[in-house]
Amino acid sequence: MRLAEQSCEEFVAALASKAPVPGGGSASALVAALGAALGSMVGNLTLGKKKYAAVQAEIAALLEKARAVQAELLALAQRDAEAFEPLSRAYGLPQETDQQKKHKTEVLEQALWEASAVPLLIMEQCAAALELHARFAQKGSALALSDAGAGAAICQGALKSAALNVFINVKAMLDRPRAEELKNQAHRLLEETNRRAEAVYQDVLGRLL
Repeated sequence: MRLAEQSCEEFVAALASKAPVPGGGSASALVAALGAALGSMVGNLTLGKKKYAAVQAEIAALLEKARAVQAELLALAQRDAEAFEPLSRAYGLPQETDQQKKHKTEVLEQALWEASAVPLLIMEQCAAALELHARFAQKGSALALSDAGAGAAICQGALKSAALNVFINVKAMLDRPRAEELKNQAHRLLEETNRRAEAVYQDVLGRLL
């Protein structure tokens, strides 16, 4: 069964078990999808309201983008599990002979790259969701302002946890130039998107207090 088709109870139980998947990457993607969905809720509560007649077209466009982000994040939750399983198997490969050692090194290196690349994509979608939250917070219904802020905070948490999955895997890669490229991309996303998330959260907080 695909992760997105599991009930909340099934996913949580699987995550809590000793099974290698789902893990932190899949959890990050699912949490980010929930955070993005809160932005969609703000948009849907704004559509059709006379008070917000001037922004109806903009809100509708934002909702279309938000739906795409949510769908991609759910797909990445599955993809992360599929990428990590080969890595888990690779660590258990035998290395008694030189040939086995060579094979394990090659398989492990490719698996580490895959397991790093997917959470990086999750980070990119978190960044996309946070851009939408900033606009939902400014243009959406004031009655749902707290939901825009909550969505931003949730996506920020997912961004940070996905980054950890990048960093732990690139640390073990032997191809250091390739590893450093992935790590630097994650660092840039983390720094830039953290600033955006904090700005959205503080803006919402200031308007609520």
